[in-house]
Amino acid sequence: MDRQKNVERLRQELFDICIIGAGASGAGAALDAALRGYRVALVDRGDFSGETSARSTKLIHGGVRYLEQAVKNFDLAQLKQVRHGLAERRTVLRNAPHLAHPLALLTPVFSAFEGLYISIGLQLYSFFARHDSFPQGRWLSKKEAFAKSPMLTPRMHSAVLYYDGQLNDARYALALTHSADEAGAAVANYVAVTGFDKKDGMLTAATVQDELTGETFTIRAKLFLNCTGPYSDAVRLLANPTLDRRIRPSKGVHIVLPRETLNSDCAILIPKTSDGRVVFAIPFEDKVFVGTTDDDYRDLNSEPVLEPAEVDYLLETLQPYLAKTPDRSAVQSGFGGIRPLIVSSRADTKTLLRDHEVEHDPQSGLLSLLGGKWTTYRLMAQDAIDRVGEILSQTAKGSTETHYLVGGENYRFDDWATLQSRYNLPADVCQHLMRTYGTRAERVAQLTHEQPELAERLTDNQPFIAAEVVYQVRQEMAMTPRDVLARRWRLELADWQLTAQITPKIAHLMATELGWSDTQSREQITAYQNLLASFRKRAGLSSFVSEIMLY
Repeated sequence: MDRQKNVERLRQELFDICIIGAGASGAGAALDAALRGYRVALVDRGDFSGETSARSTKLIHGGVRYLEQAVKNFDLAQLKQVRHGLAERRTVLRNAPHLAHPLALLTPVFSAFEGLYISIGLQLYSFFARHDSFPQGRWLSKKEAFAKSPMLTPRMHSAVLYYDGQLNDARYALALTHSADEAGAAVANYVAVTGFDKKDGMLTAATVQDELTGETFTIRAKLFLNCTGPYSDAVRLLANPTLDRRIRPSKGVHIVLPRETLNSDCAILIPKTSDGRVVFAIPFEDKVFVGTTDDDYRDLNSEPVLEPAEVDYLLETLQPYLAKTPDRSAVQSGFGGIRPLIVSSRADTKTLLRDHEVEHDPQSGLLSLLGGKWTTYRLMAQDAIDRVGEILSQTAKGSTETHYLVGGENYRFDDWATLQSRYNLPADVCQHLMRTYGTRAERVAQLTHEQPELAERLTDNQPFIAAEVVYQVRQEMAMTPRDVLARRWRLELADWQLTAQITPKIAHLMATELGWSDTQSREQITAYQNLLASFRKRAGLSSFVSEIMLY
């Protein structure tokens, strides 16, 4: 992805559709539209998947909670969500097998009745997913449960096992964007929409600012699609100030603990909490993510961050399910996201439907894709682009259900051994490259032949190498250290201190590629390290070791 060329296209071309927001739904819509032959622009005011789409629980699922509510309340809408979610779960895993895979989840239970109740529910869940190749779930004895997850509490009676999907959310959204670019879309990050031009009240162009250079220009399009998630109302009101607000933002946070917290490849589903939520403890790479919360969020101008009360809540929720519960000192990082819940008459955000809606404003012509969740991003995008075809009187059939994303086609994880033999890289590095870039992994490894110094590991206890940063700048439009460390890798989510420690190395590599001066490099390093330190302070955790603050 070449940002300079794409920005020039945005300036010059007339597009059929300009999509605002490059998270899961926006990137998915851009790919769908480009594959149908539309002329597509995709822009985001920040990095690709820089907000909600990169801060999920990393699960692809039909929704066990929705199934329970559907059965209890005879709610066919909830049941429909479960069926759609399970169908899309299969597609998400198929189209990017390097970024998504099945995940075993255990639900510890404390009585035979509770085990029977949950087991019946998950059997129904498996029935709706019967066309999948996922392993079958079952009710485990206490001994069997300990064999799979040895850190569970000895007070449990037994446990119920089932399977859902897990994905690397930020890289999956990036793969959608990259695939859209290769299908012909003009995509660019750090391009913020600041206003619209209109003719007879209808949108004809968007005024945008390049956040990296400060330059302003216009993007001309026949139709504009708003895919900005929790920020959708801001774009809707920019296009038509008379519209009512439709989004009720909800904040969800996760804390991150060492892998040894579970010492297992199985996640834990905590089916009931003191306030009626569902919480997961999920192994992800070498960490465990615990979340999520669900609370109203008002300050959309501020990044959602981990607060002390949220840390305490999640640790307390985990406590009854483990033999030994970590304390606050074990928390290595955390992250918050904002769900884009559609306004309804229901009482609180835990019961709001997370289905989606394609809204067309006849006064301005703006389309808005509202609500939804990661699992059904492709259906959301398909519905939106179907509507685009109707409005433009230019219909074409979608093909995303069977379209492999960048790095996904012909992927075989075992090819890491071939990579190792060709490039003489460590086994863990080659495995990491395959899981991160799929069949594009060799393009990263090839850089180490051209410049042997790029084979250097950037930290002893992680498989990241310098060649990846160069590749991410050249091919994946990484423009800041945070783009690399928070999204193209997931290190910011996993370990704030280690992220701050290696930021100078990342900035040095990026400076060479992007032509930064020493002053610009120092500014990038200082700003990011200060941000990471502020996250830790806001969460009420101890400060970083001072020696890592190099600038």
